[in-house]
Amino acid sequence: MRITTGMITIALFGLGVLVNSCGEPSNLEESEIKISELTVAQIHEGFKAGNFNAEELVAEYLERIENYNGKINAITYVNPNALQQARALDAEFKKTGVLRALHGIPMIVKDNFNTGGMPTTAGSNALRDFKPEKNAFMVQKLVDAGAIILAKSNMAEWAFSPMHTESSTHGTTRNPYNLDHVPAGSSGGTAAAIASNIGVLGLGTDTGNSIRGPSSHNALVGIRSTLGLTSRSGIVPLFLRNDVAGPMCRTVEDATRVLQVIAGYDPLDTLTERSEGKVEQDYLKYLQADGLKGARIGVLTELSESDPDPEVKALFDEAVTDLKGMGAKVVAKVEVPDFDELKKDQWCDVFREDVESYFKTYVSAGSPATLEDVIKIGSKSDFALEGLNESAKSEERNGTETCGDPYTDKKRVKFREAIEKRMDELKLDAVIYPTWNNKPALIEKFKEGYKGDNNQVVAPHTGQPAITVPMGYTKGNLPAGLQFLGRMYSEPTLIRLAYSYEQNTKHRKPPELN
Repeated sequence: MRITTGMITIALFGLGVLVNSCGEPSNLEESEIKISELTVAQIHEGFKAGNFNAEELVAEYLERIENYNGKINAITYVNPNALQQARALDAEFKKTGVLRALHGIPMIVKDNFNTGGMPTTAGSNALRDFKPEKNAFMVQKLVDAGAIILAKSNMAEWAFSPMHTESSTHGTTRNPYNLDHVPAGSSGGTAAAIASNIGVLGLGTDTGNSIRGPSSHNALVGIRSTLGLTSRSGIVPLFLRNDVAGPMCRTVEDATRVLQVIAGYDPLDTLTERSEGKVEQDYLKYLQADGLKGARIGVLTELSESDPDPEVKALFDEAVTDLKGMGAKVVAKVEVPDFDELKKDQWCDVFREDVESYFKTYVSAGSPATLEDVIKIGSKSDFALEGLNESAKSEERNGTETCGDPYTDKKRVKFREAIEKRMDELKLDAVIYPTWNNKPALIEKFKEGYKGDNNQVVAPHTGQPAITVPMGYTKGNLPAGLQFLGRMYSEPTLIRLAYSYEQNTKHRKPPELN
């Protein structure tokens, strides 16, 4: 499948000659920059030392897209202005000597974020030709911080599937660690791309799973922040009452750098009013290698003991041992009273209301305008079509409760209060469980292989933040993740714990795609 680029640059890489967007030769020898696993801090050190510049860096990532995307099918569109934007950032740095927070950093953006002048399709035929005028609020904050939108990434169409990543626009994305397996969904394109080092920073969205699940399946760090901490405006919604957008990166530090930029109030997303006075000014100071020393961590057994795969259980048991060795006190069995009852009947299918509001706000041509328009246009994904038809005939939650946000919906509040009360009783900083209790499923059998998804149970409903970190690998080189769940707005604590675990275990390794 050919990626739309609007560029001549990539076509010339095979000759071993790099050219800039004006057709002029670059002074960088092919593959001189070793970009595998590069972090923001390392890139900025390279800029300051004069070892390479943003234009040369972007050219290298474009070459990796050309070389590796055919195997994983993660990228849907390459920004034709990426080199030009990098050159402008280089000129700025040369003039000022100052690097912005994410100056010159190539970013992969899921295809449900509005990106000005670039396609935003949500993987659907209905939005195949849609190009928003402006960036989503979150994307613009990252661009203002100096990040470069390198490319858009494939997604499960309309974000319906946590199981796999299949769209009408670009087909199926594969897991770079084992190409026969799913990268999970719906942000599987971002996950596969960042895991494969064809971008530095990734953006995904998480309605129930879709930042943390793909991050776990691809040995990444994914942050689902507190509902209300970050904006969702300018993003094609699934269920806005649950939706969170945020970072998918190779390290806790890089994910934290993204969170540092995107956290805060957006006048177009009224839920972010809840974050006023609760946004940490410097999340980076919580990157403490000894951050687990003296911490109290609880094992949420309702999830960790829910029929886990033996290999995943072994990795989780090892993680618990490691946490103890890092100075944490681990409470081996945390049970929340009435957990099974509290988690029931939490979902509301509000896709129609939310997506039609998005169409009205952003799709000025008026087509599509309704869910029926989308269904009429059709889909190449049977899974997505099934979801569309279900949404068309669905009703809100049965009973008298409204389908509200996690601050006002009584069922959601009650569930959260029960968990946080138990954490308070046990004086816990966080609770843990495997991000998935099972291995990534085979693509050809994704439905029957969809087991052990722990992401759907707590955070989407309670609004609590959660971070997944690489936990190791099972047979078949399949990654697994460890998830830390905290109290509302406890991102500083979760960052401290996750960073300490990451730094003391170093489970992350790149896939072999050669």
